[in-house]
Amino acid sequence: MSARLLRTSSAGPTITAGVGLFADALTAQGVSPHRVDWRPPMAGTEADLATVMADPRRVAANAEAVRRITTTRALLVDVVPAGPTLGIDPGDFLHAGPPIEWERASGPLRGALMGAAALEGLVDDPEAAAALFETGSGVTLDPCHHHDAVGPMAGVISASMWVFVVEDPETGRRSYCTLNEGLGKVLRYGAYSPEVLTRLRWMSDVLAPLLQHAVRAHGPVDLKAILAQMLQMGDEAHNRNRAGTLMLLRELLPELINAPAPAAEVAEAVRFVSANDHFFLNLAMPACKLTMDAARDLPGSTVVVAMARNGTDFGIQVAGTGAEWFTGPAQLADGLFLGDYGPDDANPDIGDSAITETAGLGGFAMAAAPAIVRFVGGQVADALAHSRRMYEITVAEHPMYSIPILDFRGVATGIDVTKVVRTQILPQINTGMAGRVAGVGQVGAGLVTPPAEIFPTALAALARRAVGQSE
Repeated sequence: MSARLLRTSSAGPTITAGVGLFADALTAQGVSPHRVDWRPPMAGTEADLATVMADPRRVAANAEAVRRITTTRALLVDVVPAGPTLGIDPGDFLHAGPPIEWERASGPLRGALMGAAALEGLVDDPEAAAALFETGSGVTLDPCHHHDAVGPMAGVISASMWVFVVEDPETGRRSYCTLNEGLGKVLRYGAYSPEVLTRLRWMSDVLAPLLQHAVRAHGPVDLKAILAQMLQMGDEAHNRNRAGTLMLLRELLPELINAPAPAAEVAEAVRFVSANDHFFLNLAMPACKLTMDAARDLPGSTVVVAMARNGTDFGIQVAGTGAEWFTGPAQLADGLFLGDYGPDDANPDIGDSAITETAGLGGFAMAAAPAIVRFVGGQVADALAHSRRMYEITVAEHPMYSIPILDFRGVATGIDVTKVVRTQILPQINTGMAGRVAGVGQVGAGLVTPPAEIFPTALAALARRAVGQSE
């Protein structure tokens, strides 16, 4: 059928899909077609798609996943040392992303591990820690996600660090995350210079105990209420947390001022938090993890419950496939660089912070934070387009998190593996970029997507578990 026949046989609007040949031909004839961005499913997925789509449990399981994700509460209830809370001793190190061994670890992850080893007193000089990890003697590595925790960038958590405690009061489930150090040369970006370690020791000795006092004196802080308000104030809760940080400080400031500590220490703590626009990121992340973990272990569900990267691999977990990771190579972000740094200096994508996108925030909510393009690159129109595109691959809109410029439409929630495979639209993530070489720190920020091949792999696992299929 030719484009001319399509035009003359239709009295209504002209819609074109797929390649632009028809649309271009109609445009040349003075017609303005409505172009639909359509592509065939990912190659080789047809049989698995048919099996999973026919699974009679899928629709109800996904509806239950959305109900759990949107109704789970997330309250900040405490700030405590990581060691006894997460069951780790000096020599045990948690990291971002799926499991990985030292030999395959990226530069920023290695740098953060080396710095953490020095922080724990295992070595005097971080440079000496490399030999420790190469032999594996007296050290262990394990993903944060396996301990109900998340960590931004390298995501390294060691025993003497302190963590936020976030709780769902209905179930008692908890999630954890370290305190945010700020930007630039910080441990989570793989830096381990003396200034990095000095700051971490101050955070454990002064800042964390003050925050513990403030949270306990204040009582639970409703993080989802703050997240909802952030979207109305220009934050998207991944790379822009300015409003969230100030709202948290507003909640805790009276109790900080009344803390039994020297006034100079309180002033320094308040100054540190208020000057760090990313401080709330380390609360947005465990809040998102708590809500997404509520949807785990739902047979038949195709909803993604975790996206995480360790700087080498990008992994996802799905509600209907238990704790299994589906991994592929982490991608390089496309964005803006600090100073003289360029693409050759950047490490592939890293961090557990994509849990915000998994929950419908971050890159999915960029339309709520148009100013984010000044940090990650692109135009305001791009931010709107990214948020709109995510509705194509999700199963619901969040009733609590809305985007003003989209007429208060709820953020796209619940990434559906089948929709990603059918549309070839990948989840959009905005992220910081760590230096490729251990010890460098942050080199920029930008936009990135998961490796496409992990979604057909997850789909195949769902197909093997579908009703009527052999396990």
